[in-house]
This record gives sequence, C-alpha cells and structure tokens, in this order.
Amino acid sequence: MAAPHGLIERLAEMAAAGKPFVLVTLVEAIGSTPQDAGTKMLVDATGLRFGTVGGGKVEQQAIATARALLAEPATRDCTLVEWNLKRDVGMTCGGTVKLLFEAYHVHPWRVVVFGAGHVGQAVVRCLLLLDCQVVCIDSRQEWLERLPASPQLETVRLDEPRDFVPRLMADDFVVCMTMGHATDVPVLRAIFTAGLEPTYLGVIGSRAKREVLRRELEDAGVPAAAIERLRCPIGLPIGSNQPGEIAVSVAAEILQIRDAAKHRA
Repeated sequence: MAAPHGLIERLAEMAAAGKPFVLVTLVEAIGSTPQDAGTKMLVDATGLRFGTVGGGKVEQQAIATARALLAEPATRDCTLVEWNLKRDVGMTCGGTVKLLFEAYHVHPWRVVVFGAGHVGQAVVRCLLLLDCQVVCIDSRQEWLERLPASPQLETVRLDEPRDFVPRLMADDFVVCMTMGHATDVPVLRAIFTAGLEPTYLGVIGSRAKREVLRRELEDAGVPAAAIERLRCPIGLPIGSNQPGEIAVSVAAEILQIRDAAKHRA
C-alpha cells in the first residue's frame, strides 16, 4: 500500500526538526478492523500529528502507546504489538491488528563546540554526519557564516563565548577550541565554577598546554578532581595535525565516550 499523501513530507519535516516522534504503522489487519494494513500515523509528545491507523479506541490506544515510548528513554526505539480489538482495546469488532512503533530522536545527544576557526569548521562538518545536534559558539560572525546550513546546527555569536555556559546541559559533549589559550580558559573556568560535569569536556592542545591549564585552574580554585575530567589533548591517537584528520579523531573519541556512557546507563 502506498504511503498516505503527504506523509513522507511531514515525516521529513519532523525528522529535520530533531524533536522526538513516533511513526506508527498498521502492519497487519485480520478480520473486522477499522483500517487496512499499511496505514500510518505520526505521533509526538503532544499527540497525533498526521495520519491515522483507524480512529476511535484503537487509535487512542496507539497514540497512548507511542507517547509512552517517547516518555521512557529506557524503552526500545522499535516495538511491535498485537492487539485483539475486543479483548485488548474494548471494541465490539473481533479483529486483530499488529502495529509497529518506530521512535526517532528519543535519545538526542548534543555536541557544543566553542570556536569556529579552521579546526572548529572541520569538527562541526564531521559531527553533522552523525545523528546529533551541534551548537557552535564564536565571537566572529564571519567564521560562523562559513559553517554549512543544517537543521542539526545552531550557531551562536557572543562577544564572550563563556556567556553560553549557563545554557549547557549535564549530558552535553563540550569541545573547546577557541582562538587560543586566553579565550579557552574563561570558558573552562565558567564551566567549573558552575559545577557542571558534561559527559565529555575537552580542549584542543598539547600535553604542555594541559599542564598550563591545570596550574591556572588550580590557582583559580578549581578542585583537582574536576580538572582530571578535562581531556587535553583531545581525539584518538590517529592521523596528523591537518584539521580534517583532527576532526575525525575528535569525533571518534566523542563516539567512544558516548557509547561507553550508554553501556553504564
């Protein structure tokens, strides 16, 4: 059966927006049922957004199931249910339906990149190939404008990039690669002063830079245990110092940390 008119376009819009939603498909209909197999609907946290799988009680129950899937992060992203319409749904007809629930963007993850310079440009472009949201902050509008347009990317121009720190979330992945040491340190100090513990916190630089950062942060009163969570240098030990290769190594390290965090959850 062909997809309902407009479904593909609406699904693409919702996918591009990056908000969680569920695609519900009636994959099998046996006996007396309100709709034929192949009908679909889109559901987000607010309820039905597009389409139908039959209306009435079966649709109400399907919407409730989809919303529960979005509300429970531990739930699988894809699940198949079989309902007897009389016994399981409370309808008078005695048919049976199988519904496939496919959740999208239920486990969003965000990478925040401080710095839109040469390496920042490469890192952002590499990250946009992944299923994540990216925020890039810089004081230079002309550099932010060099980044590609993407629904996954938010660019933020601030005279003081550290002013973005209050908008960070606990499960963010944070990469600091501003114009240099003098602009990296205020961002890091703001993060530590706020007591934030991002899933990943890294700053581009050498081992020598790490020692300078450690001393400056300790002098600023940052606890040694907090400083230990800071990654510097960043990226897996692969490739050269070319921006593109640095970007691949940084993205790979972020994926490695993300997957390790999933296993601990």
